[in-house]
Amino acid sequence: KIYRISRCFITNKMAMSASAELSKAVKQQYMELPQGDKVQVMYVWIDGTGEGLRCKTRTLDSEPKSIEELPEWNFDGSSTYQSEGSNSDMYLIPSAMFRDPFRKDPNKLVLCEVLKYNHKPAETNLRLTCKKVMDLVENQVPWFGMEQEYTILGTDGHPFGWPNNGFPGPQGPYYCGVGSDKAYGRDIVEAHYRACLYAGVMICGTNAEVMPAQWEFQVGPCEGINMGDHLWVARFILHRVCEDFGVVASFDPKPIPGNWNGAGCHTNFSTKEMREEGGLKAIEESIERLGKRHSYHIRAYDPKGGLDNARRLTGHHETSNIHEFSAGVANRGASIRIPRTVGQEKKGYFEDRRPSANCDPYAVTEALIRTCLLSEEGDEPVDY
Repeated sequence: KIYRISRCFITNKMAMSASAELSKAVKQQYMELPQGDKVQVMYVWIDGTGEGLRCKTRTLDSEPKSIEELPEWNFDGSSTYQSEGSNSDMYLIPSAMFRDPFRKDPNKLVLCEVLKYNHKPAETNLRLTCKKVMDLVENQVPWFGMEQEYTILGTDGHPFGWPNNGFPGPQGPYYCGVGSDKAYGRDIVEAHYRACLYAGVMICGTNAEVMPAQWEFQVGPCEGINMGDHLWVARFILHRVCEDFGVVASFDPKPIPGNWNGAGCHTNFSTKEMREEGGLKAIEESIERLGKRHSYHIRAYDPKGGLDNARRLTGHHETSNIHEFSAGVANRGASIRIPRTVGQEKKGYFEDRRPSANCDPYAVTEALIRTCLLSEEGDEPVDY
């Protein structure tokens, strides 16, 4: 029995990253040293995969009070899948600033847009066009809320807390579950939640999901471009928290094949008109437009143009079929769900359940605006 326990302990430790082995107490004595008037600013950006995040830090002479006070910077794009080695300089354009929950005040996290050597947007810089589209409909006050699902893995790719050779019990007791045999990795969830609150991210909730080791956090309501900014920074903070714990946060939309739930990023959307009396009419009109443009949205809703979502949107495990558009009140198997309270009150919002967990929130929110508010049709976006 002692041998089995020791062997299990060693195996679990092997699935942890090397950073988890470093003494956090030793690090803390250095983090408590005064930093004088200097400020550390961590620049964060999306790399050439459209999913990965990169970061690096520079020192400023004083605490920046606004985004305008932050200097532009650069990096080697040939090492981030964003340029050739012969012409590798890329530019970082500060776009949204947050408090740094790891280094604490007065230090900052700064989300950046990426421009190429010729100052044109990098291929995975989807923020630029999203901001342009959001500005066109500013008077309609579009609100978004995104429900980010993710899976906690060991560095070996095995779900955290799952048996080394086998599977946990079938799905059922894990969703919003409590107890060591139901909730796998709650320490990470709590640390992430508090870090987001400190940073100023508009995180509004969290819960354990249907598959063990799978969790969800919600961000919103955010207006316009803020939705993408806040969700990307929340993802960055999650990766950093997992780094400290020695595990990995996966946004793969179907991390475990078979009879297990996938991971999505359900997106709630409303406008000022939808939220006012009689707003259900505007909701229904938007859903009708979405139904005519299903293939366009499927391509926009994961970074591989729908290939990732094809593994998840099967019509099973609380998903719609990727090839069909559907809508319904309180129906979690539909493409678009109208919450029951919205159907009763005749106003509110609707939920698009199609976006994958690894979606780019700029692409998702932009697509919703283009179809629902700018009344675009067809498979190609309009150039404004």
